[in-house]
Amino acid sequence: HFGYNLKVTDMQAAVGCAQLKKLDSFTKRRRHNFERMYQGLKHLEDKIILPEPALHSNPSWFGFLITCKEGVDKNKVVSYIESHGIQTRMLFSGNLIKQPCFDELRSLGTGYRVIGNLETTDRIMRDTFWVGVYPGMTDKMIDDMILVIEEAVEA
Repeated sequence: HFGYNLKVTDMQAAVGCAQLKKLDSFTKRRRHNFERMYQGLKHLEDKIILPEPALHSNPSWFGFLITCKEGVDKNKVVSYIESHGIQTRMLFSGNLIKQPCFDELRSLGTGYRVIGNLETTDRIMRDTFWVGVYPGMTDKMIDDMILVIEEAVEA
């Protein structure tokens, strides 16, 4: 079924309040880790698309998004990276109408409409993944991840 059941408990709220005290250091470290990843991978821009911040923004990056260009197989890249102990995740969305919850809506013939062919969303589902840049990562961890991603993309 389509939807979310999100409830913040008192315990989660207490943890969140405590984490707010660390927000500045978390944000600084995420930005540092992102920039280190970007600088370490920018020489691969002929093979991968690197993330860019929106104009006039200064994000605290949750992850480092990588889109494989034509000729680079995302599944092989992800498999290689994961075989070296680095976790990856697919981008959360991509083409939403290909998600199982839309099967029921399709069968009913109501509930949503599609405008265009959605080829960009299909490409995102097919070619995009991300790796984390959480604040607990050291420069060595980032550098090791850069090396493994480089090996995977150039293989």
